[in-house]
Amino acid sequence: MVSMDNLDKELLNEIQWTFPLVTRPFDAIAKKFDITPEIVKQRLKQLKEIGVLRQLSAIFDTRKLGYTSSLVAMEIEPDKLEYVANQINRHPGVSHNYERDHQFNLWFTLAVPPGSDLKTELEKFNVLKGIKKVRMLPTLQLFKIGVKLDMVDEKKHDVAPTEEKKQVKNTKFEPTEEDKNFIRELQKDMDIIDEPFVKAAKNLGITENELFEKMKHYEEYGIMRRFAAILRHRQVGFTANGMIVWKVPDDRISEVGAILGSFPQISHCYERPTYPDWPYNVFSMIHCKTHDEANEMAKTIQGQIHVDDYRILFSSREFKKTRVEYFVENSFNFEETITVS
Repeated sequence: MVSMDNLDKELLNEIQWTFPLVTRPFDAIAKKFDITPEIVKQRLKQLKEIGVLRQLSAIFDTRKLGYTSSLVAMEIEPDKLEYVANQINRHPGVSHNYERDHQFNLWFTLAVPPGSDLKTELEKFNVLKGIKKVRMLPTLQLFKIGVKLDMVDEKKHDVAPTEEKKQVKNTKFEPTEEDKNFIRELQKDMDIIDEPFVKAAKNLGITENELFEKMKHYEEYGIMRRFAAILRHRQVGFTANGMIVWKVPDDRISEVGAILGSFPQISHCYERPTYPDWPYNVFSMIHCKTHDEANEMAKTIQGQIHVDDYRILFSSREFKKTRVEYFVENSFNFEETITVS
């Protein structure tokens, strides 16, 4: 775990959710903290160098862009786990890939662009030796998505459903080539300089004001979830990343999902399908500093939603954690002769 002072933590809290979409964003942040823009930039550059700040960019909604995605659980022979995980990581649509403490020991997300078939892409993994079972767990209902790691210990929220759901206009979005160019540009990691949006506007052949208008439009319609910082959980001490899976009665799924989604401590919440060997239908992610803290939090949440059958699957190894790059994929194939160095 890296060493950070209180100002570092306050700055990270700030830019995870409300990055200013203005010509000189670091000036705006500096004003809020009554410090100079130079201090803000210097701190953020340092946080990037030590591996805490992973990226500053637009965060887009996979489904709104026409992509199909699914969480996938696999049971892998233990001695082949690392081999299979490394091969799966080569797929450009795989963004997160973890070992978890369960019979299903490998969990990853796979996203494919419009026109591609998710099941066909997943079947490409069949050539890999050591896979015993595969379970596709696509989203049936989305209750929440949005990680915000509370960096300042004294500011921790009570474990209670206090957040309001962000409202977005629900219309179908069919990206034009212009939209795709915009998305390719805005998903890039932003430079920490005085006027960081100038480059993107120039590359797109539009003014900065047009750029900000477009971003606000995308946010209003939920195409862009937000423009924000993404942190590396483990480097800031959040090493107990727990996927709490709940077996919720069918007639309570929507109610329970909505309540879970309003807990500030829960970053993701979905309804997913069940199987005879996997009875859990609601998934929620929490990020804690210890397993004990996560178990306590799960117990507190359980006491408020009154669902008795649940378990926490902790990630024991992170094989991949990145962002899907939209509208830049090439077709992908495995060959059985692949070796891992």
